Amino acid sequence: MQKFLQAQAHRLEKPEYDALYRWSLDHNAEFWAAFWEFTGIRAMAHYRSVLTDPDRMPGARWFEGARLNYADNLLRPEHRGTALVFYSERGDRIEMSWDELRRDVATLARVLQSMGVGEGDRVAGLLPNRPEAVVAMLACASLGAVWSSCSPDFGAGAVLDRFGQIRPRVLFATDGYFYNGKTIDCRPTLARVAERIDSLEAVIVIGYVEPEPNLSAVPGARRYGDILAEASGARASGARAPGAEVPEYKALPFSHPLYIMYSSGTTGVPKCIVHGAGGTLIQHLKELQLHCDIKPGDAVFYFTTTGWMMWNWMVSALALGATLVLFDGSPFHPDPGVLWRIAERENLAVFGTSAKYLSALEKSGYRPAEHVRLARLASVLSTGSPLAPSSFDFVYEHIKEDLQLSSIAGGTDIIGCFISGNPMLPVYRGELQCSALGLAVDVFDDRGRPVRSQKGELVCTAPFPSMPVSFWNDPGDVMYRAAYFERFPGVWCHGDYVEITSTGGFIIHGRSDAVLNPGGVRIGTSEIYRIVEDFEEIAEAIAVGQQWEGDVRVVLFVRLQPGHRLNDDLVERIRLAVRRDASPRHVPARTLETPDIPRTRSGKIVELAVQDVIHGREAVNADALANPEALEYFRNRAELAS
Repeated sequence: MQKFLQAQAHRLEKPEYDALYRWSLDHNAEFWAAFWEFTGIRAMAHYRSVLTDPDRMPGARWFEGARLNYADNLLRPEHRGTALVFYSERGDRIEMSWDELRRDVATLARVLQSMGVGEGDRVAGLLPNRPEAVVAMLACASLGAVWSSCSPDFGAGAVLDRFGQIRPRVLFATDGYFYNGKTIDCRPTLARVAERIDSLEAVIVIGYVEPEPNLSAVPGARRYGDILAEASGARASGARAPGAEVPEYKALPFSHPLYIMYSSGTTGVPKCIVHGAGGTLIQHLKELQLHCDIKPGDAVFYFTTTGWMMWNWMVSALALGATLVLFDGSPFHPDPGVLWRIAERENLAVFGTSAKYLSALEKSGYRPAEHVRLARLASVLSTGSPLAPSSFDFVYEHIKEDLQLSSIAGGTDIIGCFISGNPMLPVYRGELQCSALGLAVDVFDDRGRPVRSQKGELVCTAPFPSMPVSFWNDPGDVMYRAAYFERFPGVWCHGDYVEITSTGGFIIHGRSDAVLNPGGVRIGTSEIYRIVEDFEEIAEAIAVGQQWEGDVRVVLFVRLQPGHRLNDDLVERIRLAVRRDASPRHVPARTLETPDIPRTRSGKIVELAVQDVIHGREAVNADALANPEALEYFRNRAELAS
């Protein structure tokens, strides 16, 4: 960040971040062009113009004339050493060098090409966070095919809701996976998915649970290892041209589709969000290189699945010559220290995770600083939900005192961050550090007026490169416009309820659609969670609004730590704490115990589903949840009738 700032110093009023950020908005095209040159994006043809139709939102076009390839930028020939390190829950460790990664990508790309896969074809992955997922994605990108992935813990219905819409030609899948000490067989799910998606021409299965899995239940499926071995054998026998170890890269327009991502699906069939290769690349490089300070040789880890956008985000760190450390399994098996022992062994520079994980780690009693040495750890990243102030304390007191704690926010919709960390700025307890460079982030009140130190809607008032190219199967961009531009015409409305603080940082109060409204006062659910989850007795909580006597009352459900029960004393202490630290309006009218809380597969709790159930409505698309059975605990609760 400092180097980039110094390179632009002659354009700035002052050599400081605030001036750099203002310049990145006032001279938006100039900023993105400067960053393109700074980071050294590889392109087969240079762009003619940086930004066309900047007043159209959506509709602006970026870097027209440029021809590039995402995989080419990640698999740069100068990268040497270790590219990937993988750990399974059982402790297995696999290491892949850059040469091995390039070789496998080249081989698999030729296999896909021989199947007829080319520009615009969809290829899907039902895969754990293993090296094969990275290889398959990069092979697709090298050809101009479009990659879309789900985690293997998705049920068949949830997979069909997603992949069934985009009609992939090829499906990569795993035979199973390990989680919390259990072995889960994915072949029944795979068989149902393969039978129902009639566009599939090939199913390629990676042996994870078994090196050579029995695939009789999935007619026509082939083993990934066999395919690579056959292709490599053909190359060794001279059937392939010399130099075939190096991937060939299709030169593609900047906006050529790279990924199809999915909305959560908790309010209907998931929306299929198409992201372009160039926008994804330049946005990720800006975030990873400037906002996260990732450098060549850094070991980068993010606890994620292939069904969460943080997987796609993390993989882009390969473009900087970083080593990706991948993990698949439970972060608390066999004990809470499993990820931190990996962090020590691999000398991690970046440890990324969710706010829920940090909260759960704190409540587990495990203190990383007492068990492992984290000499190279420079930053801890957190996203997925707002990070509670107490978690800031925990990180600095019990993980490491001299690191950058970056609570970041954005989402699948932009495959990146609106609000990011910054290695040049202070970290304030409970706050996200700053708006991300090049993004015109603001907070609007209900009338569309900018506000400060006041809660409102997170918006972006100008185009940016990683806006979706489109939604899949959305003629005229009808769904796309409805999703982001109906609230404030010509302005991206993200759906987060936030405020900009006096320091210039941000506090996120929850999703706008989950905002509570007792007595007409808007309350963000995370305002309650920050207070309630500080209680040692409480593992996590969910707050919803219940229609009651012509108004809305706040109902709080709590999942307790083992050995604790909800009693009158705890309920009263919760009420007093919420009243003291928030307001009387925040105080729950009812506080009830629940054994589980429903969440999406990326770990986000789903207030709307619970709200539907307690009002006697069916939750929309419960298949999108990781634990739909948890909704039953909220159905027909007698306590809610009094």
